[in-house]
Order: sequence, then C-alpha cells, then structure tokens
Amino acid sequence: MHQKLTLAAVAVAAALAGVIVASMLSNSDAPTVQSGTILNQPRPIPAFSLRAHDGSDFANADLQGRWSMIFVGFTRCPDICPATMGVLKNVATQLRESERDLQVLLLSVDPERDRPEQLAAYVQHFDPEFVGVTADQDELDKLAKALGFAFVKVPTDDGDYTIDHTSALMLIDPQARVAGYFTAPHKAAQIATDLATLIPASS
Repeated sequence: MHQKLTLAAVAVAAALAGVIVASMLSNSDAPTVQSGTILNQPRPIPAFSLRAHDGSDFANADLQGRWSMIFVGFTRCPDICPATMGVLKNVATQLRESERDLQVLLLSVDPERDRPEQLAAYVQHFDPEFVGVTADQDELDKLAKALGFAFVKVPTDDGDYTIDHTSALMLIDPQARVAGYFTAPHKAAQIATDLATLIPASS
C-alpha cells in the first residue's frame, strides 16, 4: 500500500512540475512575485459547471469581476488541507485590512463524500466568506486539465480511501483566467504581500 501511495504522490508531483515549467517558459514579462509564478499570458478556462456549498451552481461567470484563489483538496484531508486553509484565512484577513478583495475557493476532489453541508461546515470554519465547490468526476477531470492540477484516489488498508492532490494555489484573474500558481511551502505574509501588488485596493 505504501508503494501505491508513493506512486500516486509522484504522479501528482510530476503533473504539477509540468504546469510550473510551462508557466516559467511563458513568463518573460509577467509581474514578479516571491511565492509563486505569474503567467505572462493568462490561460482562459473552458466552460465548467460546479456545485457550491450552498447548493447553487458555480460557473465561469462566478469568477469574473474579482480576483480568486483556488485550492484543490477535500474535507477529510488530515494535514495539508487544514494547514493550507489556515494560511488562506490569514491571507484573506490581511488583504481585507488593506481593502483588497480576494475570493477563496476550496475545490473538493472528493465529491463522493463532500456533500454541500459537509463543504459548508468545513470552509466556513475557516472563514464565513470562503466558498466550497465540487462536481462529478468527469467535470473535475475536465477542470483539472484546464487549470493544471492533478489528483489521484488511493485506497487505504481499512477499505476506505484518501486522495493525493496538487498542493499549489491557483490564482484566477478578474477575467476568469488562470493568472498564476503559488507553490508550497505557503507563507501567509508573503502571499498576501505578493497579491497586494496585483490586486488594487478598493476606492
């Protein structure tokens, strides 16, 4: 079982590495940040359809008009997800203090267990303005290809399963395009400082 987990983790890491390399190759004139990579040419996101934690539909239009940060995870994740969500809580708080607007999304890759009520309780534990979204497997696979993330369902010895997934944060611009990636280890103060150079303060 340990070998299966290792192979799955390697697959996820390799997928992310390919995304970051591609990002760097297109990054000649992009703004410089310390904790991630900003794309020189933001990537449009094909039409998608997700379910939000309040039961409503969530689509491309819900990313337009504001900056968003997407983190891929699942509510039963034991370590990386709660730690990263805590970082994002601190980032969002710091940006609000400087009157900058950032929409934070947890994209659950565990739709089988992460029903709307579960997602709602989880994301709102960290911040009442955070949004949890998910979709069926086919839609998640399509979105993974578009956004450049990976996830692998891995059976566990007790008959349950866990999910290895990309830990990078995906930055979406107000035109609903992939604008950049922030890779681990995530540090709230540094990410907030970087985002403050990209997101204008509200007037």
